Order: sequence, then structure tokens, then C-alpha cells
Amino acid sequence: MTTKLDGKVALVTGGARGIGAGIALRLAQDGADVALTYRQNADQATVVVKRIEALGRRALALPADSADPAAVRDAVDRTAAELGRLDILVNNAAVFLVGGIDELGVDELEQTLAVNVRAPYLAAQAAARHLADGGRIISIGSNVGERAVFPGLALYSMSKTALTGLTRGLARELGPRGITVNLVNPGPTDTDANPADGPNAAAIAGFTALGRYARPADIAATVAHLAAPEAGYVTGAVVNVDGGFTS
Repeated sequence: MTTKLDGKVALVTGGARGIGAGIALRLAQDGADVALTYRQNADQATVVVKRIEALGRRALALPADSADPAAVRDAVDRTAAELGRLDILVNNAAVFLVGGIDELGVDELEQTLAVNVRAPYLAAQAAARHLADGGRIISIGSNVGERAVFPGLALYSMSKTALTGLTRGLARELGPRGITVNLVNPGPTDTDANPADGPNAAAIAGFTALGRYARPADIAATVAHLAAPEAGYVTGAVVNVDGGFTS
């Protein structure tokens, strides 16, 4: 059976767990071969690779610290070299450091900006050299980039809001090549880092219109649509997949 991403190659940063793993698996289900990066979770990355291969797709797990500029660029180049091409980049890897402005210092600031802002820029820069015309760049932001309802989110919110500017600027720059660039802002999503049965989950879910957490598959479905040929006229867009959190 032919699927809409047959013959395509995707790279998902931070694809060993959570939303990233959900995206990697969905792109593979839709026909893509998928590379994913991980920093520490080698065992989890192996599990995702095996699940992708069980779908009949090629998979590649790449150890890469997104705080390291060389590692970010190398992951993109290795994907293109080892899987033969690159069609889709998903900037998903992120750090989530929470605290008041009097609690988070220079170290936390630099780590957050390195992983959440610099790495997506460098990955997109490297990917632009490999992407064929009609390629896709999709970044994963956050609902709190648009609405921070709890204290302690200033640093993280700032870093995710920066992706809006990156998305819109790159959409203009790469549009003549038919490369689309979009941003997906998830709301609260049930992962091991933010479980739907966690201590603050009821309060967080209460800010959504639907009153519940998303599943990683909910976010992955939107990413898969933006990666597909039928979304070729969607670019520079910010898509909130947040259950009405920002409504």
C-alpha cells in the first residue's frame, strides 16, 4: 500500500520518548524513513527504532546533545548521508527549566536558549542545504509560548516564543523553494515528563476547553499533516494543538 510519505526521510530531534517518539512513529506509519536524536535515553531510542523497523521503514538513532552546535549539525548531515536524503526536519528536542526570575541564573538561561532556540536554528540551517524543493521544517513549541498561566515560566515561555519568529522568517526565506516552515504548539500532553495523572494535572487540564491532556499521537497527527504533500500551501503558520488552552 502506498502511503503519503513513501520515499521521504525525516529527522526528529529528541525522538526517543514523549511527543518526539510519537512523531517519529507516526511519520514512519505514513511511509517515511526516520532518524531520531537522543541525549541520554539510548535504550528508549532503540525501542523506537525497532518499532519503526517493524513498520518496514529504515530507522537511525543518533546520540546528539542539542546544546552542542556541532552535534546538531552533524545529526542533520548524518541523516542525509546514511539515509540518502532529507525531506522533513522536526525540531522537537527541548529543555523545560522552571523557576522564578530570581531563581534561574545565567547557566539556566544559556542552557535553555542553547537547546530551545539555537539548536532549532542550526538544525534548520543545516537542513536547508539538504532539503529538496518542497521540503518541510516543523518545530515543536508550547502553548505557554502564547499563554503562561502559572508563575515560573518566563524563561521557558521566552524560548518557545522565539520559535514563532524563526518560523515566520524561515517561511519567507525558504518559500521560493517550496519549503514550508511551520510551528506546532502542543498543550498539556501525557508523557513520562508530564503525566496526565501527575500532582498538578487536574489544575493544568482545567485550563483546556476539553478538560483533558493530549496524547502524543494527537500532536503527531498535526505534524504528519504538515509534513504531507497536501499541506504544501501551509507555511509560516502557528498551529495550537492544545485542547483550547489558548482559546
